[in-house]
Amino acid sequence: MIGPMSNQGRPRFAFYGDDFTGSVDALLQFRRAGLSGLLLTSPDALAAATSERCGAVPDVIGLAGLARSLPTAELPDEVRPALRVLRDTGAAVVQYKACSTGDSSPTVGSLGRVLEIAREEFGELPIPVALAQPDFGRYTFFGHHFAADGDQVFRLDRQPTMRDHPITPATESDLRLQLAAQTRLPIGALPWTSYGDAGTVAATLRGDLPDGSDRGRPAAVIVDAFVDDHLDQVATAVLDGAAIDRSGQARFVLGSGGISGALGRAYRPADPLPELPTDCPPARRPMLVLSGSTSRRTREQIARSKWTVVDLFDPGVAERTATELTAGRDVIVSSTTDTDLSSAAADAVTDSDIPGALATVGERVLRSGDLAPDRMIICGGDTAGNVLRRLGVDAISILAQPWGNAVLCRATSRHQHLDGLELVLKGGQMGHPDLFTDVRSGNPQN
Repeated sequence: MIGPMSNQGRPRFAFYGDDFTGSVDALLQFRRAGLSGLLLTSPDALAAATSERCGAVPDVIGLAGLARSLPTAELPDEVRPALRVLRDTGAAVVQYKACSTGDSSPTVGSLGRVLEIAREEFGELPIPVALAQPDFGRYTFFGHHFAADGDQVFRLDRQPTMRDHPITPATESDLRLQLAAQTRLPIGALPWTSYGDAGTVAATLRGDLPDGSDRGRPAAVIVDAFVDDHLDQVATAVLDGAAIDRSGQARFVLGSGGISGALGRAYRPADPLPELPTDCPPARRPMLVLSGSTSRRTREQIARSKWTVVDLFDPGVAERTATELTAGRDVIVSSTTDTDLSSAAADAVTDSDIPGALATVGERVLRSGDLAPDRMIICGGDTAGNVLRRLGVDAISILAQPWGNAVLCRATSRHQHLDGLELVLKGGQMGHPDLFTDVRSGNPQN
């Protein structure tokens, strides 16, 4: 179960992640900077954990959410309570962790609507919007965003995955124009040519104009970054007293794991945690993969594993999965297979039911006592969060980083059969081709 934490202290940073795999990435970036952290699965879990008087408050508290996949009309009910409970932790900086490809549209997961909500909750200082994450192949140059696909870097609206995204296809690389289609708030920019002058960076993030007025002050500022040093300068300005509201209000930022890492580096904890291990022991029992991902990378990983693949829409999916695991075989339960079962049976299961169907299989298998898997992979940024919440996982923490941004985590739960379960949460495009077999064996990425 979640250990109670003291309210005599407070976290330095708090963040809401708009999907679960992205939330894990933010937690990882803070951890790489030496900060302790805990990622919770709901506002209720966070409020309960921070209301007790025993234990230590981590440097970072994260809240994994689902906003990226929600219709824009539903965002206030998801985002506002989350931001309020994070603000009330007393953190100096609260981040809305968005995907580094800026996945959003006027109708789904609107980042423009998020900015409007944040202005109402955190005041009117300009909100830095930092989507770049150079170590993940995400760059912003004069307001235009770029994303790698394999060994090539594309302008966002030409990047194959984002151009053809089934829900939020990228049609514009200029982030100012993308956000302008989602909100009427004025959007400004901080070009990379301003870096090197700390005063200019800080003034821009305060919204100061040369004449000292607030005329035309932007509500949000797109910040350029194509190397970590750019993000570090932004983070330093955010943490600097001159760039933080003097009322003591938490400073709000919107961005990817790139700005998470930069904030951690700028903070420089006095007693940083040691580096994460880059290896781990093998799984003790056969592996279970629950996949709601449709990405080409996930399909490649499934094919490379040569494990038993069970169609999620097979009426006997839970029983067959349990039988295969009991026989010592690693099993992948997938909502996207090359068999005829999916096309025949999927009519009865909508996309929104897929996480529930996967969680039902997971619940059946994980309650099988000594034969239950001790390590599990969940594929799909939106899928992972829904599955974990439905299973009853309360929080996760990072154990090791053997496979890049696909990290090994430990589940915390009030349910005994889930507490201590090892997890890898994998977004669609995450991980190298042999990720599944390496997670099974504990081998680090080659």
